[in-house]
Amino acid sequence: MRYLVCLVALLLTPASALAQRLSGDVIPEHYTLWFAPDLAKDTFRGRTTIEARTVTSGRSLTLHAAELAFGEVKITAGGRTQTATVTTNPQQETATLTVAEPIAEGPITIDVTYTGILNDKLRGFYRSTANGRKYAVSQLEATDARRAFPSFDEPRFKATFDVSLTVPQGDTVISNGKLRLDTPGPDPGTHTVTFERTPKMSTYLVAMLVGDFVCRDGSADGTTVRVCTTPDKIGQAGFALQAAQQQLAFFNNYFGIKYPFGKLDIIGIPDFAAGAMENSGAITFRERALLVDEATGSVQQRKIVASVVAHEIAHQWFGNLVTMKWWDDIWLNEGFATWAANKPLAVWRPDWKMEMNVAEELQQAMGLDTLASTRAIRTKVETPDEINEVFDPIAYEKTGSVLAMIEAYVGPEAFRRGVSSYLKRFSYSNASGEDFWAEMTRVTGKPVDQILRSFVDQPGIPLLSVETSTSGGSTDIKLTQQRFWLTPPAGTPAPQTWTLPVCIKQGSNQPRCEILTRPSTTLRVPGSSPAFVNAFSRGYYLTEYSPAHLKALAQPGAGLTPPERLSLLGDEWRLMRSGRHDIGAYLDLASAVAGDPTPAVIEDVASRLGYVASSIATTSETPAFHAWVKRRFGPALDAVGLPGAASDSDETQSRRAALLGIMGATGDAAVTRRAKELAEQYLTKPSSIPPTLVRQVLQVAAADGDATLYERYLAKLAATSAQPEEYNRFLTALPSFQDPALVKRTLEYAMSDAVRSQDAPTLIAGALGSSQKDLAWQFIRDKWPALIGKLGVFQGLPAVFQPLGAFCDRGKAEEIRAFFAKNPLPAAARLLQQSLERIESCTAIDARQSRPFAAWLKAAS
Repeated sequence: MRYLVCLVALLLTPASALAQRLSGDVIPEHYTLWFAPDLAKDTFRGRTTIEARTVTSGRSLTLHAAELAFGEVKITAGGRTQTATVTTNPQQETATLTVAEPIAEGPITIDVTYTGILNDKLRGFYRSTANGRKYAVSQLEATDARRAFPSFDEPRFKATFDVSLTVPQGDTVISNGKLRLDTPGPDPGTHTVTFERTPKMSTYLVAMLVGDFVCRDGSADGTTVRVCTTPDKIGQAGFALQAAQQQLAFFNNYFGIKYPFGKLDIIGIPDFAAGAMENSGAITFRERALLVDEATGSVQQRKIVASVVAHEIAHQWFGNLVTMKWWDDIWLNEGFATWAANKPLAVWRPDWKMEMNVAEELQQAMGLDTLASTRAIRTKVETPDEINEVFDPIAYEKTGSVLAMIEAYVGPEAFRRGVSSYLKRFSYSNASGEDFWAEMTRVTGKPVDQILRSFVDQPGIPLLSVETSTSGGSTDIKLTQQRFWLTPPAGTPAPQTWTLPVCIKQGSNQPRCEILTRPSTTLRVPGSSPAFVNAFSRGYYLTEYSPAHLKALAQPGAGLTPPERLSLLGDEWRLMRSGRHDIGAYLDLASAVAGDPTPAVIEDVASRLGYVASSIATTSETPAFHAWVKRRFGPALDAVGLPGAASDSDETQSRRAALLGIMGATGDAAVTRRAKELAEQYLTKPSSIPPTLVRQVLQVAAADGDATLYERYLAKLAATSAQPEEYNRFLTALPSFQDPALVKRTLEYAMSDAVRSQDAPTLIAGALGSSQKDLAWQFIRDKWPALIGKLGVFQGLPAVFQPLGAFCDRGKAEEIRAFFAKNPLPAAARLLQQSLERIESCTAIDARQSRPFAAWLKAAS
């Protein structure tokens, strides 16, 4: 599963409700599932037959079920069929089936008839709406298969599935398997669609979709590949189909295992909680993560679509073919899909420079992992709330970055062989973290088990302090490792060390890689050039250099690659935030990269400079700081020009957009005026602006926009619902309007029927991240019960917790803490803790860096 932005799929259940791990006394082997959705009534009928084995005898058995009304239930074992009584436990989401006579050990068949609800919460078997009609679709990860059919709803209970659905004549049905039969009836005006039996898989990977879906067909290595959407959007499916065909063929070759699920359908759904979901053979997507208008699609949109498609296809091996035993090892699914997704894209589109995507993912993970409230990659989970909270950047980006580090250490080919061996050994079964690192250690002959164990089972990120001394033509490099804390904890924390692969780059010498296991290690390297202690930016650690060393690395002659420059900037930013370095060191480094040709470097600097302006500079200092930003970055924007040509390279277009963002944030009158002119041109004639610049233009124009411009944006939203990227451009621009009256309108609009529940968090979170965050926070408090009803905690409400961390006031932190003490949301407990820690960190930064910033600004002005 792939989340979008900070949208993590989460659930709201009582804190005491358990995921109810079943005893294992009954082991399912095969499910026969039949569904008959009634779209008019938002209900469905179901029949489930489970063929299983019992390993003990008794009069009852327990399986998972939630929000289902049971009809007749029968259990057959030992040649005897008995009618069972059903006792449900809504808190534990289970049903216990009890019969009069003991059930014999051995083969058993469970037959259940039941009814369920096509809910509006984007979970289980639910309804979606578009084009004046309803759809019945599914999202079963992590613990929602039990809302669609009675089941043993844990990843370890893999089984085969026969799926059939009876639906209105004319409706299309898609499921995991290939179509086997399509027959009329049994009721007038209906037809029954039956699919081929699936390979063994976990319950959370079952998929059912009913509606007027249409598809574009393709193939890869003999496997049929389709991209399916609602009829009005099928013209935007071509790019995803191209990407999927290339990626499937790539992974077949890379893993040495042919795609195992017969056919591959990729389906865009109008209402969808996450970014995408890797159901075996039937991957489901939020439309804006799948569709591209070939004429107006931006570079960013193409990258998003290609990356998310690659992530989900990689899951067909990591997660579907081989599945973790329990959710504490979700990193075996999500981290591997994150790591693998960049590989086919690097081959398909080398101009996209996917090494920068790898570096950006590492920076995203570090942003969370420096907090005291971070978690270990493997975290004990039991409740649905706890399970869904671990779908976070630690499972995705941190794990993917750690895997990339190990791959760089053992070598790409050795790593590929180890991965392939692991997949072959555990195909169609379950594995643990220990299973993976034991196989990797065996195949590569390197201590992968020691490295992974040190990262998987302890939280946080290493900091390497670098001390150098040169004599006799050689340099001694002393490396001291400790855990890095954004806000150092009270007292003395327990020491932590990692088994850490470190690669050192110095001048033109080949990088030298070593394994560090001790708190302190000294290495001798030839030459006296300044050493960069994270060659290729593949190491999952921060580095701390002396001021002179840092200044030397910032020079063009140091020869750092774009990923290495991004790493150096990120490390120095975090060292400043923790108080280990003064802010001037970071700002001088940012100044040195003002002309950097790499968009990701400029985008990274842009976000940091915005933070400095809003959270460190005083009101009286802001004009001088903005003047410095204009002097440093204005010439670069002038050089690339506005709006530029659509024929410019993807890199040039992306860099232009990033520079416009930096300059727009300063309130520069000339830039703002030009952005408004371009926005007006775009509103009148969309082809007048290169697609990659549009989003930034709309946002910069909105920041100083009035009610007239706001109305035009709203009108575009209403007119572009069939164009996901265009719709999202205007949706994300609305929170950029800063007039308090317009911010209030945006918040009220988010709660209206005009906005889907999946999109409302974008507006509310955007307002929380703006200069009107106080107004947005008051809105949340005033509308809390309505927010629960509108957004639902499965995907919506937790999305507002991270932007709460944009406040920089201890009083506000206490206010937020007090509100959620009275209005608890167990599903977002960790997110709340992280946001509160970010607020505390911001206030500490302001206290630590205000004087150094004032001194630096005076010298720089």
